[in-house]
Amino acid sequence: MADEVPTTKEAKNNPKIERLFLSPILSLSIFFSSIEAPPTLVSIITYNKRAFTVDLLTLKACCGEPKLGVCLITSRDCFKITSGQKDVLSFGCCDAMGNRLQFPSTRSFTPRLKKYVSPLKVVCVDYPRPDLDNTSNFLEAAYLSSTFRTSPRPSKPLKIVIAGAGLAGLSTAKYLADAGHKPILLEARDVLGGKVAAWKDDDGDWYETGLHIFFGAYPNVQNLFGELGINDRLQWKEHSMIFAMPNKPGEFSRFDFPDVLPAPLNGIFAILRNNEMLTWPEKVKFAIGLLPAMLGGQAYVEAQDGLSVQDWMRKQGIPDRVTTEVFIAMSKALNFINPDELSMQCILIALNRFLQEKHGSKMAFLDGSPPERLCKPIVDHIESLGGQVKLNSRIQKIELNKDGTVRNFLLSDGNVLEADAYVFATPVDILKLLLPEEWKPIPYFKKLEKLIGVPVINVHIWFDRKLKNTYDHLLFTEEWISRSDTDIIDATMSELSRLFPDEIAADQSKAKILKYKVVKTPRSVYKTVPDCEPCRPLQRSPIQGFYLSGDYTKQKYLASMEGAVLSGKFCAQAILQDYEMLATRGEVVAEKKCGILMII
Repeated sequence: MADEVPTTKEAKNNPKIERLFLSPILSLSIFFSSIEAPPTLVSIITYNKRAFTVDLLTLKACCGEPKLGVCLITSRDCFKITSGQKDVLSFGCCDAMGNRLQFPSTRSFTPRLKKYVSPLKVVCVDYPRPDLDNTSNFLEAAYLSSTFRTSPRPSKPLKIVIAGAGLAGLSTAKYLADAGHKPILLEARDVLGGKVAAWKDDDGDWYETGLHIFFGAYPNVQNLFGELGINDRLQWKEHSMIFAMPNKPGEFSRFDFPDVLPAPLNGIFAILRNNEMLTWPEKVKFAIGLLPAMLGGQAYVEAQDGLSVQDWMRKQGIPDRVTTEVFIAMSKALNFINPDELSMQCILIALNRFLQEKHGSKMAFLDGSPPERLCKPIVDHIESLGGQVKLNSRIQKIELNKDGTVRNFLLSDGNVLEADAYVFATPVDILKLLLPEEWKPIPYFKKLEKLIGVPVINVHIWFDRKLKNTYDHLLFTEEWISRSDTDIIDATMSELSRLFPDEIAADQSKAKILKYKVVKTPRSVYKTVPDCEPCRPLQRSPIQGFYLSGDYTKQKYLASMEGAVLSGKFCAQAILQDYEMLATRGEVVAEKKCGILMII
């Protein structure tokens, strides 16, 4: 074994090096090319844990290229590792990776190999974190974060109860804690994350609520990672977008963004270079249609809210074929609905960010489960500053004072929580279920009726073999939320067999399913249909002391992780702006209670 780590090019040209691929949906287990029998999968994972104390993280690969550049030497020769060789193996030496290899001692050791198991070695490291820190959006997000840390320390920290420990609630609590206040974050379930929640099965494999992609155009999310010191937990992949060819089973079309060109030239080059999805006349029409969005900015984007994607395309003279082959996938990726339902504003927001920032459309995946690798660090930060996070704390009722303001949150276990301010950071559908009757006629709350969550199904499949020519984030489901898991798996296999006919057959005569998990979310992100933008509420409600946080609230990003984090910042900002009112109101309430006690 050579001690030097070869470059990506050398790795690709070396016949002894094979790339790491994973199962085609959301692989939460690792399939190695050197495994020749399924039972050895568990053995090799155990061997890794015992020998290196490696965190078993989700290693996703995409587009035929490993995002981490993790490759395997297929030689069956045994090898030795000493503490002096840590730089060769340690994931910690790379900014793009969050794994850590811990060596039990300075002495060398020789792992005992089992049948069918080849030794592992990290032989190249690809796709470092792109240069995001100098974009205007990143700097704007960084400044907003800094305002919480540098704000004057309150003479009397506010007690703020926040319902919902998804990214919106976690963000709200984090920035309030940064400003010196004492948030109490409540989560109804036994797991953090909300829409990014994940669970571990009996085999130790994780399954999630969805495939969570972290884009370069997520400045507030990227700042959050930096503030927590966990940038290395994002695994960046090559700058490409890949689409299945609907009329050519097993074939895919790429949009490759060259790194040498600035935005928007890299995006324009990617579109012009692709001749499989768009003809030249279609490219010209599409480019002309996008010019107003690029020149008019946010004002033009917001003005397109009344048009569906399909309507906008037809208005630009773009054939329905383009909508079918390109924008069905994009629409489902952004909001899980079809182009005839999705507001064009949603697409334009994404395209505007992707085209205006060089690395805007570059994608990264978290190096493990979101609850452990993202949410837990936020919780640790909140608690280190005096805040609290409580799981299994479901809100049963919002109880009101005579003047219509919030008296307390009544929990399902009978406990009552009183605070200076109250935040609902749940999905909009949960809020509507718990909304007090007295508030429903108020226009601010009445407009929420149009915001309805989309049902989402996430399918995890573990196959009995490495699948060489597959992609790990696929979109092809219809409205199957009420169907059985078996029906969903059958439909998934049928679709996969159409996309990957050489490796997958619907009857499992080729790749066989070892196990599967179907995760249903009856109400996920809100449906971004035309004319719903005016229905999105500001974070400060008309009820004194009551605030909203969530990706459905008013902010300039999509219903996304970025939108959730930014909404949390805006919510925390609104509470800080109302500090004097909230502190005074809290004192009045305390005096009234004291007076009642004295009378008694």
